[in-house]
Amino acid sequence: MASVLSMESPPFRPRGANGGGGTPSAGSSYSSPMPHHRRNQSGTSSPLSHGSSGGDGYSNAIRSYSFQTPNGEPLEIRNVWEENAEEEMAIIRELIETHPYVAMDTEFPGVVARPVSETYSPDFHYKSLKCNVDLLKIIQLGLTFADEDGNYAKGCPCWQFNFKFNLNDDMFAQDSIDLLVTSGISFEDHATRGIDPLHFGELLMVSGLVLDDRVKWVSFHSGYDYAYLLKVLTTQDLPKDEKSFFELLKMYFPTIYDIKYMTSLCDGHFGGLQRLADDLKCPRIGPEHQAGSDSLLTMVTYFALASSKFTNASGKIDDKKYNNELYGYGNNHTVRKGPIPSSHNNSNSALSNMNGSGDSSSVH
Repeated sequence: MASVLSMESPPFRPRGANGGGGTPSAGSSYSSPMPHHRRNQSGTSSPLSHGSSGGDGYSNAIRSYSFQTPNGEPLEIRNVWEENAEEEMAIIRELIETHPYVAMDTEFPGVVARPVSETYSPDFHYKSLKCNVDLLKIIQLGLTFADEDGNYAKGCPCWQFNFKFNLNDDMFAQDSIDLLVTSGISFEDHATRGIDPLHFGELLMVSGLVLDDRVKWVSFHSGYDYAYLLKVLTTQDLPKDEKSFFELLKMYFPTIYDIKYMTSLCDGHFGGLQRLADDLKCPRIGPEHQAGSDSLLTMVTYFALASSKFTNASGKIDDKKYNNELYGYGNNHTVRKGPIPSSHNNSNSALSNMNGSGDSSSVH
């Protein structure tokens, strides 16, 4: 069946967002108030300014964020740029041996295209994913590491990988960029210090994180997240059909857990990750809509849900019901039988739809 690509051409300049200018302290405490937004010297907001203080003061331009967990233990979210990518990946190669649970979240520049055809096809949603991921670039990847009991790696369990992305050259959806700027993403730094995806793909291939079924990848409504990682790993466009996509996914990520799919098997859990975390009394650490904080929340939420709803007779977590299922893709019961309504075709609404965000508090 013939189909064409419908491009919703987004503007290529972000609107002004609250904040700009000053660089916040890296030593913030989880329990202490976050700093107020600050303006740059001209008195106007600059979404491109170095160290923009969006995200309640947490700019990803700084080396790391320091927090205390609710238990009083120190916890660091470390930012990774091109200059320290190899050093940090060397640390992760050792860490994965003792902490094989990897919670993952990505930030990407929204949704700019959708397939258009005369009749609806069963793989419509995969085609939508493919045409957007093929066109766009990943902005940020958050990885959090834990052991089989859900205990974070001591000290620094979380890394934010910040990729090369230039607002003057790369395609994006305006509202998604505005959200990221407000959340503390410094696009000036992404343009000048961002990790080359080709370099990161090489490092990821030899990291011990992929091609190993002992590593358990944890995510939330993550079709797009895995698609961007496969693009980085293969340096190619995504496969033409959904069956080939899943074969590739299974090869690189042999064991995946999608929390959104898990909730589809439970009564009483709806909405996005933040709402689910709130229901399970899982506190957020760090700024929302940055991939590091979102991956931390993904990890703690997974173990809270799995421990309460998916245990066997001996009280151990049993993954048989949800292992290697993706919400909204494949042949499981969560696959939608029709296209996304036209009212959802603006990028934020479509993005919320894809990531299970039923309310404004849900994560990107």
